[in-house]
Amino acid sequence: MAMTGVYPVYSNKFKVGVDGRESSDEKMVSIAEMESFSVAIDGSVEEWTPLDSEGWIKRLTTGKGLTISLAGKRCVGDSGNDYVAAVAWKNGRECDSKFQWEFPDGAKLTFDCVINVTTPGGGDSTAVDGLEFDVMSSGKPIYTPAVTPAA
Repeated sequence: MAMTGVYPVYSNKFKVGVDGRESSDEKMVSIAEMESFSVAIDGSVEEWTPLDSEGWIKRLTTGKGLTISLAGKRCVGDSGNDYVAAVAWKNGRECDSKFQWEFPDGAKLTFDCVINVTTPGGGDSTAVDGLEFDVMSSGKPIYTPAVTPAA
């Protein structure tokens, strides 16, 4: 059932494809111990000022990019966490994968991505080891709206 109203941030769900871009639905797994995330959309906007607009700028969005930044704890033995952590030491196409964001209302955003591990570990000696990474879209995402029950 679709969620309505306000919701806690932990209602968002993320999955990564542990077989890279070739991942089937069965190879899409959650990433344990993530504590926070942020989303940035980078729009490419073209601007022009035709004579007939009397000095007012016109604009058109001509491209977009999506970056989801996740931060949490390193959890050795969790397949999603292990997969992402291992990408820190890879390069090129080995950093390509699939990613899925399920929204609290049940809608999903699925896309090919590049994983950029920004912090593979570290912290105070008494802290739990961290894992931070960016998931950067590569191509157009597929948005699947939530299924709403028939009235």
